[in-house]
Amino acid sequence: MSTNYEKTIRENLQKLYDHLPENLEKSLPALRKGETFTFTAFGEECAIEPERITFSGEADYGPRGLLLSLYATYATPETLKLEPFKAFKDFPGSMPYHGAFHANSERVLVPRVGPIQESRDLILRLFRGVADAAGPAGDFSLLLYPLPKIALCYIFYLPDEDFPASVTCLLSANAHSFMPLDGLADVAEYTSKKIVLILDRRG
Repeated sequence: MSTNYEKTIRENLQKLYDHLPENLEKSLPALRKGETFTFTAFGEECAIEPERITFSGEADYGPRGLLLSLYATYATPETLKLEPFKAFKDFPGSMPYHGAFHANSERVLVPRVGPIQESRDLILRLFRGVADAAGPAGDFSLLLYPLPKIALCYIFYLPDEDFPASVTCLLSANAHSFMPLDGLADVAEYTSKKIVLILDRRG
């Protein structure tokens, strides 16, 4: 049974491939083979094809597939600009998504700050990330790349006698150039979900 996600994904792919941008592989960036574009997304190898989007070889007609279809249709030669990192609320027009962003991207990780610190090498490897990119901010930080041109900087504070654990998620300076705002909120949400999944799989 076709879902609304699948319908939109197929529409986005048709729009993309009907007028395939020149040098799309450089704009994503991705490895191109024929009409297939492969790159790392959300810590997995993904592929964009004329009829489908795959993660680790499996077709995905859900939210992550939709995000990749949006990322491809928004592809631009503009280069990723990391700094200054920006809070989601600082992007114009983001107010309707503030609550969901905080709940789904930040608060969901608060009970797991300790395990995240213990598993950070694995998380960094899967997301091709960098440790402590935020400098002295927090007890530790992770710079992750859920999509090649969209980076998220997570700043973590471990709990102590005076304060509970906390998590702040910042975005690369021009992230909005490569994804609509509601999509950016979802990119952060599904990055956090993948972090939780990594922890659960490690036990």
